[in-house]
Amino acid sequence: MARPERIVDIRAHTGEGPIWHPDERRLYWVDIPAGRLYEYDPAADDCELVYETTERPLGGTTVEADGALLLFTHGTVLRFDPTTAAVTTVAELETETRFNDVIADPEGRVFCGTMPGENELGELYRLDPDGTATVVVETVDIANGMGFSPDGETFYFTESEAQRIYAFDYDRATGELWNRRVLLETPPDDGVPDGMTVDGDGYIWSARWNGGRVIKYAPDGTAVDELDLPARKVSSVTIGGPSYDELYLTTALTDGDRATEGDGAGALFRVPDIDTGGVPEFRSRIASE
Repeated sequence: MARPERIVDIRAHTGEGPIWHPDERRLYWVDIPAGRLYEYDPAADDCELVYETTERPLGGTTVEADGALLLFTHGTVLRFDPTTAAVTTVAELETETRFNDVIADPEGRVFCGTMPGENELGELYRLDPDGTATVVVETVDIANGMGFSPDGETFYFTESEAQRIYAFDYDRATGELWNRRVLLETPPDDGVPDGMTVDGDGYIWSARWNGGRVIKYAPDGTAVDELDLPARKVSSVTIGGPSYDELYLTTALTDGDRATEGDGAGALFRVPDIDTGGVPEFRSRIASE
């Protein structure tokens, strides 16, 4: 497998939430506390800051059925039109803290996790197209990366501070999750599992915060490969590119010092021509009904 290449050398405090937009043929990702949404065009090898808010942090992102982006903030879901840059509010949830990672399911629902607060842990919500929000997992110590198995029968969910990735049985018709079990547990002294993606062959790619790499796991939770990055805090990973054969990785520079965080901390990385291809993310339908 090719080595990761640094393609956008910004110094994001917490680069996160990368998602490939197949209509725009661009990658989008956020810098959470800065409230910034970036766009990378691989054809032009060009990066732009396309949206910024000083009022709230930005968490995860989904692509809507009509091509808009949904931006999950602190209890508020925004619709961002990439062609006009227009921003509107489409949903309000009563959450104590901001959203972190999110993912759309095949029916347009969005599973969205919140961060722990001062007095309580976070939760995993399911936001349905009619705007109904349901808590599906309680007391989560940093809700993070999610994904679906290729057969659509298993939902994966990362609880970072528990050092675990869980597997659930998943019902596409209802969005119900049940039969939670631990798929894998990472060593406590080897970084924290963060964002993740699932490729077309069912392998799980999990970013390792404070571990400086991304690890590829077989569907049974066995580690089969890994890629090191020049950044200690690797925050998330997705597969994109026109042929879905490129791995994109976000990183963080939380203390502002690359001497301690790594020479590439805060930058966006890409691995071209990975040995297993990806599939398009499911599209949300929250603002499209």
